[in-house]
Formats: sequence, C-alpha cells, structure tokens
Amino acid sequence: MKQIRILSWLALVAGFAAFIAMNAETARVNFWPFGAGYLHFDWPVGFTALVFFLAGFLPPWLAGRLRRWRLKRRIANLESSLASQAGAYAPPPAAPDAAQPEYRP
Repeated sequence: MKQIRILSWLALVAGFAAFIAMNAETARVNFWPFGAGYLHFDWPVGFTALVFFLAGFLPPWLAGRLRRWRLKRRIANLESSLASQAGAYAPPPAAPDAAQPEYRP
C-alpha cells in the first residue's frame, strides 16, 4: 500500500511539473487596486494555476482535518469516561422469573 501511495504522489508531482513546464508563458495577475494602479505580478501561467488551486484547496482540507481531529478527541474522551463508569455501575445478576413459564415451540 505504501508503494502505491508513493507512486501516486510521484505521478501527481510529475504531472504538475509537466503542466508548469508546458505553460511557461507569463500572465499578468492583478491583485488589488492601489492609488495609481494595480498590484500586479507577471507569473508563468502554470505557476499561477498551481498557486490559485492551492489557495482554493487548502482551507477546506485544513477545516476537514481539524474537524476529524476534534471528533477523534471527543470519541476518545467519551470512551475513557465510559470505561471509567463501566466498573462503577455493574448491574446485579438477574434472577430467573419463576412466575412466567418458559416458552418452548
């Protein structure tokens, strides 16, 4: 399984590198208008696409990781409290009910 993960990452990185290499033309990126003009950068198209892809991908990914971490912490806390309470409230063994006859098909 680890080799498949490594090969997947290598293929993804190679794909990104090829995309950036094939799109080497520069494009002007305007960020914010200031007094006389825009704050702009001339970046290669592939790098621009990669930067904005990561800018859109990372916040939801981080939010999901944070949610998963909080839920794991909550589950561990509930399991530990349940384990500590399990010995304190052991029910007494049930006696057979003599008033009710046993059903036999």
